[in-house]
Amino acid sequence: MSERIRILGVDPGLRNTGWGVIECEGPRLAFIACGVIRPDADAPMAQRLLCVHEALTAVIAAHAPAEVAVEETFVSRDAKASLKLGHARGVALLVAAQAGLKVAEYAPRLIKKAVTGTGTAEKRQVTAMVRILLPRARPESADAADALAVAICHAHHRGAAMRLAQS
Repeated sequence: MSERIRILGVDPGLRNTGWGVIECEGPRLAFIACGVIRPDADAPMAQRLLCVHEALTAVIAAHAPAEVAVEETFVSRDAKASLKLGHARGVALLVAAQAGLKVAEYAPRLIKKAVTGTGTAEKRQVTAMVRILLPRARPESADAADALAVAICHAHHRGAAMRLAQS
């Protein structure tokens, strides 16, 4: 019998950080919770990062995941935007490390492929597949659905991801 693992998926961002918690036991997935952290867009960078830190810390305290999966930064032509996204991602990694949790990171294309079968899927396709794979899930936004997709991706790839993280 496979062990039951609770996974927190994080789709980091300074405007919206999506989070989703699932449980997996072998190939079975179960929805636990999801949501979006929305820092004040007018707040200084440090305050927005603090908001993400405090909220993710509360999510971990409330849902007790064993492992965390974080989406890697998508590098766009806008270097400044990529750097800002990297700040939010760094906070997500820090919160997980502070909690003593195992952390895996996944590229956006791999996440989309794990959930939809194609790495070029659109956000609405990801949301639709998340709802099929987790019938009880009703993510309030694409950010929450993306976070659940990160968790699903980790559920499918966690063995290999954890071996890589240890090397």
